Amino acid sequence: MQRTDAVCIQAAAAHSLNQDLRSLAALGWSDFFTPQLGPDDTGYTQMRIATVHRTRMTAESEAGPVKLTLPSQTSTTDFAVGDWVLIEPQTSMLVRRLERRTLLQRRIAGARTQQLIAANVDTLFIVTSCNDDFNPARLERYLALANEAGITPVIVLTKADQVAGVAHYQEQAEALQSGLDVVSLNAKTHRAVTTLAPWCGSGQTVALVGSSGVGKSTLLNTLAAKAPEEVQPMGDIRENDAKGRHTTTSRSLHAIEGGGWVIDTPGMRTLHVSDVAAGLNILFAEISELAPKCRFRDCTHAHEPGCAVQAAVAAGMLDPARLDRWRKLREEDRENTPSGSGSRGNKPPKARVKRR
Repeated sequence: MQRTDAVCIQAAAAHSLNQDLRSLAALGWSDFFTPQLGPDDTGYTQMRIATVHRTRMTAESEAGPVKLTLPSQTSTTDFAVGDWVLIEPQTSMLVRRLERRTLLQRRIAGARTQQLIAANVDTLFIVTSCNDDFNPARLERYLALANEAGITPVIVLTKADQVAGVAHYQEQAEALQSGLDVVSLNAKTHRAVTTLAPWCGSGQTVALVGSSGVGKSTLLNTLAAKAPEEVQPMGDIRENDAKGRHTTTSRSLHAIEGGGWVIDTPGMRTLHVSDVAAGLNILFAEISELAPKCRFRDCTHAHEPGCAVQAAVAAGMLDPARLDRWRKLREEDRENTPSGSGSRGNKPPKARVKRR
């Protein structure tokens, strides 16, 4: 196939993605949100937040993209890409946000509140490349966040075409969590769409997270079949230190092949854990399942006699490095989690305009 023909096909696919998929269900609406609508909401339109900036937001509706009008004193930091909101149709005025089904968020050092990453996500694609960027400890942090949010994690190994030993990376990733799906691909080819199709069906929402330069923008461009003039900028990993150059600078919602939606996020090299105790229990299930067998209920699995976890290490059934990472993440979570924290940012803010 000639290059010009391939470009035309790609552009046509992108146009189709932008013009179709306009029912609420195709936008990601589910039965979870319907009971939140009351008699007073009859005249409002349901839309989904597509971009969030400092002073403005846009949304996807059944009719297409919409630039929202925000009430005075609205803080856009209270909203995440993927949120469902009610809009006054004549003015495009934001009325209120609906309760989230899932919410991905992270704590920023020195911040009093968590930073919202993406809302109402079904699957989190944790993207890492088959080179020195591959870091099990960092991947475990992303897995803990996904577990805590109730989002299905999938590790996506990119640049698989550039190494001979993909199986080595695959095995390391699969060992991080029981039942974890791990896929390897070349993000530049259309085969990546086929590989990820099980999680990208109609109305499904995936989010891309990972360090800068691992191929997130490349993968987004492939999944969304973007025309050349619409592609997200891409940055390669530097050869001298395998660290990526920052490309994506904001979060945004994009239609993808198969009828789903993808939320792209900026690269995150520093990721602090907070409020993820349940997520850590899922991530380190082998330790959580052994803990009740310890002699002492408050066993730290470090030096106590009768420790079932240490016995597993001694027997070669548990990797000591894995135990060390569990201990580090648990302590970090305890230090960063404010006492009495609970709602995890899911409680809807009060309406800022008078409802009819």
